[in-house]
Amino acid sequence: MHCVYFPPEVGGLESHVHSLCRAFVERGHEVHVVTSRSRPELPAHEVMDGIGVWRTWLPARNTPGWAAHAFASMPRFGALAQTADILHAQDIASVLPCMVAKRVGSASMVTTYHTSHFLRRAESPFWRPIFKRFLEAADYNLAASTEIAAVAAAIAPKVHVQPLTNGVETRIFRPVRPTLDAPPNGRFRLVVPRRLFEKNGVEFLLRAMPLIIAEVDVEAIVIGDGPERERLEELAGELDITDRVTFLGSRAHSEMPGLLSSGHLAVFPSLMEATSVAALESMACELPVAASRVGGLPEIVSDDVGGLFEAGDPTALARVVVDLLKGGQLDALGTEARRRVVGRWSNDRLADRHLDVYRNLVSQRPAA
Repeated sequence: MHCVYFPPEVGGLESHVHSLCRAFVERGHEVHVVTSRSRPELPAHEVMDGIGVWRTWLPARNTPGWAAHAFASMPRFGALAQTADILHAQDIASVLPCMVAKRVGSASMVTTYHTSHFLRRAESPFWRPIFKRFLEAADYNLAASTEIAAVAAAIAPKVHVQPLTNGVETRIFRPVRPTLDAPPNGRFRLVVPRRLFEKNGVEFLLRAMPLIIAEVDVEAIVIGDGPERERLEELAGELDITDRVTFLGSRAHSEMPGLLSSGHLAVFPSLMEATSVAALESMACELPVAASRVGGLPEIVSDDVGGLFEAGDPTALARVVVDLLKGGQLDALGTEARRRVVGRWSNDRLADRHLDVYRNLVSQRPAA
């Protein structure tokens, strides 16, 4: 595997790759991940849950930094590739190291496109031919949502791109004892597990809060950090809702089941989204979900497990949240949400599907 970020970094892609690799190890496979040394205190090499983790240079957390990491990781990735059966690139910055390493041995190459970075760049005259070359280079292409798959197929019409929603480790993400004290009697608690970047739309949840508070006794817990935090905290003050909104900052992935289980409803006000692992994790904890009607969110959220609203519209967001909180069906929606995740999007199912793809590719290779 090649992935720019890996735990202890927190995020949907990081947790997806970690859970997937751990499932492969549990099934008896040898797994190595080449990733970035994103924090100076992290070791260059360690074994985590049976996974060999190799960290290489990352100068900055931006496009030039990711490109530099891709090149700097090539020697390590190439060395591991010599005895590998499968090289799996997890998103854009991982493709080039896999393409180069593929020339070293006989391994097959799989690529998964996960994030909104792909969607944003797909119409760029600069990136579009690069993406076409990337898609054609892989032996098998996966996409985390039907939207990403459709955009990829339009770029490279002769290439098959299979949509495959990311999975959740349902043995870990399940209803557990709440980490946070219960809110005051009769008050509802919204949980907003979003990193504080503009694309995640937390601003619109804040702007909706006065409308929600006017109809329902409610508070919101925002779990995540990012460059928007100071601006959002100032906005909460301007809206006079600081007593109803708590910014918890970034929390370890292992803390999330208890934090999610502390709420009544999870809210995802995204302006752009692939498939939200955090939304699936919330559902696995029996938390109904209110989400923007963008990207891959409508593929996992319906009226049976929550509700959808138009992105960037605080009034629409408030209406959906109020209707859900006042509807008296939160427990039933949460039960159905977990049932759906276990049945469709568990990490066990996802790992088995990946292994089917891998075995098929290995079986098609010419005999040595």
